[in-house]
Amino acid sequence: MTGAPTVSVIVVSRGRPVSLTLCLTGLARLYYPAYEIIVVADRTGLAAVRAAGFAEEIKTVGCDEPNISAARNLGIAEAAGEIVAFIDDDAVPEPAWLDHLVQGFRFPEAAAAGGYVLGRNGISFQWKARSVDHTGLAQPLDVPGDAPVLLTPADGRAIKTEGTNMAVRRDVLAEMGGFDPAYRFYLDETDLNLRLARAGHATAIVPLALVHHAYAESDRRTRTRAPLDLFEIGASTAVFLRRHCPEEEHARIFQRLREGRRRALIGYMVDGRIEPRDVARLMRRLDEGIADGIARPVSQMPPIARAQHWFLPFESRASGETKVIGGRLVRARRHRQKARQAAEQGHTVSLFLLSRTALAHRVRFTRDGVWEQIGGLWGRSGRDKGRVRLTTFARRINDEAFRVALSRNLPIVEPSDAKNLQ
Repeated sequence: MTGAPTVSVIVVSRGRPVSLTLCLTGLARLYYPAYEIIVVADRTGLAAVRAAGFAEEIKTVGCDEPNISAARNLGIAEAAGEIVAFIDDDAVPEPAWLDHLVQGFRFPEAAAAGGYVLGRNGISFQWKARSVDHTGLAQPLDVPGDAPVLLTPADGRAIKTEGTNMAVRRDVLAEMGGFDPAYRFYLDETDLNLRLARAGHATAIVPLALVHHAYAESDRRTRTRAPLDLFEIGASTAVFLRRHCPEEEHARIFQRLREGRRRALIGYMVDGRIEPRDVARLMRRLDEGIADGIARPVSQMPPIARAQHWFLPFESRASGETKVIGGRLVRARRHRQKARQAAEQGHTVSLFLLSRTALAHRVRFTRDGVWEQIGGLWGRSGRDKGRVRLTTFARRINDEAFRVALSRNLPIVEPSDAKNLQ
């Protein structure tokens, strides 16, 4: 593959216009030179696209059906890029996300690529590299270093990609019919992973392709991540087993699912996130979903035709220039104003606000388009580090800027030059 391949980024959104707006703010600041954005959303989501000022620059498709696979297929039908990338509406990409993700397709054998997903604190990983078997059980993979790696799955397994941070060659994806609408939610991308593996395709894992995922509330979960309904979990599991697992193993897998979900629900109950009566109700819904999935019609997906509309290149709001601002947390208002003004000028801004404490660090992307990190001067950022570290203010800012440099295209600055970052 020569040059920068065109990429269509698809976002599916339903009932989360605020989250969608933040996601679009992040997508609007990518460095990648040749990408289009496609939003498949309900009326509130389409209104959010207009309110954000993107109506003329983004392809939009109306869809209020609670079926993420069907919605993604609508997006694929509009995608005119060589590569189709996916991100959830409650996620935000790092500025160099696409630059890194497409590196996976430097391997001619790669049909798909997946990156790593960061959790709510913006530092810990939700998911890294994993493989998955015919029962839907995922296992971690050891991928050393930051360089993209091409992985060919072992017999009966597939390389797992996460729906909020993955990409597939459009011609391959379209020929396969996209995502299976029988999976309205859950295991939809896992089913695609198994189908790719069965067809003999390899997948690249790209550690530096980073997305922040917030787990926003929805009609399936609360803002504390407690489940509101397990029906589609049960239904999708049943469909997945019918598609990929020998029938004699189904009963064992369903029992494993029930036991795992019950343990999780009891944990939520102990934490006070659900009521005791919710446990029985949710387990009943899980069984109802399993019964529905066993009877749910499944069929072969027809190929998806070429997009009827031309590729619509999005003009990134990022100028390509970067700015690091470091300051004391007690002067946060002044530093945030400075960061906001820099972002308005097109800079990619990393703002570090430090207190004279050992508090752990957190990272968030603001509505103003600023990457803001807050924590103690002596607190840890990486959760695998010690809880306390002795350092100076200038050196700590430099260390944190170095930590995120490759995902934000920041210059690598020697510690002795750290004062220049303030």
